[in-house]
Amino acid sequence: MISQAISVDSIDSNREELVEEVTDLRLENRQLKERVAWFEKQLFGSKSEKRHVAPPEQTSLLGSPTTTPPDESDQQTITYQRGKAKKRRPEDCATDAGLRFTDEVPIEVIKVTPPELEGEQADQYEVIDTQVRHKLAQRPASYVVLQYEIPILKRRVPKEEPSTQAAPTSPTTPAPQLITPIMPDQVFENSIADVSVLSGLLVDKFCYHLPLYRQHQRLSQSGVTVARSTLTNWCQRSIELLRPIVEAQLRHVLQSKVLAMDETPIKAGRQHKGKMKQGYFWPVYGEADEIVFTYSDSRGRRQIEALLGQSFEGTILTDGYAAYARYVKQTEPVTHAQCWIHCRRHLIDARARDPVVVDQALDLIGQLYQVESQIRDQELENEKKRDYRLTHSKPLVDQFFQWCEEQIHRPDLTPSDSLMKAIRYAMNREAELRVFLENPDVQPDTNHLERSIRPIPMGRKNWLFCWTELGAEHVGLIQSLISTCKLHRINPYTYLTDVLQRISQHPASRIEELTPGVWKTRFAENPMRSPLQT
Repeated sequence: MISQAISVDSIDSNREELVEEVTDLRLENRQLKERVAWFEKQLFGSKSEKRHVAPPEQTSLLGSPTTTPPDESDQQTITYQRGKAKKRRPEDCATDAGLRFTDEVPIEVIKVTPPELEGEQADQYEVIDTQVRHKLAQRPASYVVLQYEIPILKRRVPKEEPSTQAAPTSPTTPAPQLITPIMPDQVFENSIADVSVLSGLLVDKFCYHLPLYRQHQRLSQSGVTVARSTLTNWCQRSIELLRPIVEAQLRHVLQSKVLAMDETPIKAGRQHKGKMKQGYFWPVYGEADEIVFTYSDSRGRRQIEALLGQSFEGTILTDGYAAYARYVKQTEPVTHAQCWIHCRRHLIDARARDPVVVDQALDLIGQLYQVESQIRDQELENEKKRDYRLTHSKPLVDQFFQWCEEQIHRPDLTPSDSLMKAIRYAMNREAELRVFLENPDVQPDTNHLERSIRPIPMGRKNWLFCWTELGAEHVGLIQSLISTCKLHRINPYTYLTDVLQRISQHPASRIEELTPGVWKTRFAENPMRSPLQT
């Protein structure tokens, strides 16, 4: 009895400690479950952040089944005829099957000879019409050797008129000379690479993410023997030719009033055996739909200062990375705007904590983007766009932050709770998230920038890393031009084939004319092509 009393007394004395310990264990257990769920989503879940919200008036397709069988007398057999009209296709379709192609696609005509026109009774048939059908075909990747036949000339010596006495030969009379015409302009002198091969290497690797070792295998299968180091050398020399164009494009981008910035990691350079250095691309997106990827071995504020300097005066649109806020704090003329999608992403990660409550905030953000869609449909700009946002978007933003104020005072939310972190993220950036309301040139998110930097992680999955930091810098240079070509709907192969030949004869004082945006208006109608295409 005494021992039992002692144990009961000890339990009563430690009751508060046990309750506190159980509460902490439950909180830790929930946090660990959330972390495991996050990792499972990253590995196996959908990457899309779209929310499929059904209209409230729509009934469920999986309603409760009817238990009362229908009366046979109420059943009626209905017959109908279904039409066989051809499906409507766009006007640019070449066939009823929906095949569409431009004038740049070569067409090879295959004449089909019916067996009736080859037999003994062929004279009994006559062709009254021709039916044309199209099929899409593919040639395997092929390489062609261009053989230049350059004539060697010799100047003819004029025949002298016969005379009674031969004139002595003058020692100053020039001897006949051999003349060898020079080769047509080449990208690299004394190189075996045509401009078509150089453009193809760059486009295949940086646009379609085909590493050089796979292109080397394709060359070998085609019967061409070239060292892999030669392919690397061609890429490096070609990109160095394009460096002045990228620098001119960067100068033009920095003249924008609104810049979108981000950073994405890349392994570049060998740190020690078995480990690569960590580097970063810093993409900068300008108002003229131009993007430049700059490389740095740091993710710190000093790279932002080196890139923008003290002369930039405008607005930078970024995510919630603290380095941007520290830069803006020390630079007076710069305004900082932040991305609503990153704010929404934290709420989506916390949705499992309280789906009903989080959906209220997600619905408000969704209505913000409905307003942006209406602005695009009405093609509003400048002050009209600003007034429309203040009228329709500002009340939604006010409701969102009022919702944040209500939720942050909930007693069941601890500082380590995922929902509390999402709310704190938004409230700490309220001023930056409101910038787009007053500035019509600022977009509410950085989606346009994230779409443009997608080739970097896509390429990283294929060529894995850059062996040197100079190689990473070259990746940023060529990716700046290819991504900008995509934004302006320019074929990167056509652009690179023209620019690699034109840059040696174009004035350096007008180098900005070779940036993709300006090139499209000046040279796109009649670009320089490879001898293989002429």
